[in-house]
Amino acid sequence: MSKLRVHGFGLSLDGFGAGPGQDLANPLGVGGAAVQQWFFSTKTFHQMTGQDGGASGIDDNFAARGFDNIGAWILGRNMFGPVRGPWTDDSWKGWWGDNPPFHTPVFVLSHHARASFAMDGETVFHFVTDGIEAALKRASEAAGGKDIRLGGGVATIRQYLRAGLIDEMHLAVSPELLGSGENLLEGIDLPKHGLIADELRDVGHFHSEMDADRLQEALDDVIRRIG
Repeated sequence: MSKLRVHGFGLSLDGFGAGPGQDLANPLGVGGAAVQQWFFSTKTFHQMTGQDGGASGIDDNFAARGFDNIGAWILGRNMFGPVRGPWTDDSWKGWWGDNPPFHTPVFVLSHHARASFAMDGETVFHFVTDGIEAALKRASEAAGGKDIRLGGGVATIRQYLRAGLIDEMHLAVSPELLGSGENLLEGIDLPKHGLIADELRDVGHFHSEMDADRLQEALDDVIRRIG
């Protein structure tokens, strides 16, 4: 059975997964790129973006795991781009250029309908207007028995967490303080939704990989160690 997995999701020490004021110049909001610096330096990211080099090691191991056995992706509207409201035209095709890093069907949550379209590298974007469970159902069907990766952003992960639909979640907690933006865990009763901490690694920031029960306990432990 397919699992819904979150991987490589960066958090600041105060719990923010994105900064305020997303726009073309700040895809992760103002200051938000700081929580993903661990990923940008990896060999996996360099390969995704057509660059040479990149670091191997623990960070790269976690980054690479996020692409293993993935047959479809789900993204929120903000993760797809900065455009808000109705689609006035079809010019915006994502942040990633002609060959996005997904190479699978991608289901984008939106309140506004838009026709599907294909990109290079077998990525096909589909737009889902009837909610998170409908997106998960379509992604599961498209994944062909493989898992589905939930790419974010923060609001989308929060919806799936509240619905108890996430099977695995990997958080990378960086020693950064954003102060404002989109907080991933605020107001969510995490023990209620499950996610047991399977693995915790300290490499100047923390990787916490979870698998249904005691997520809050794991995050508290991360914060104690960094603090």
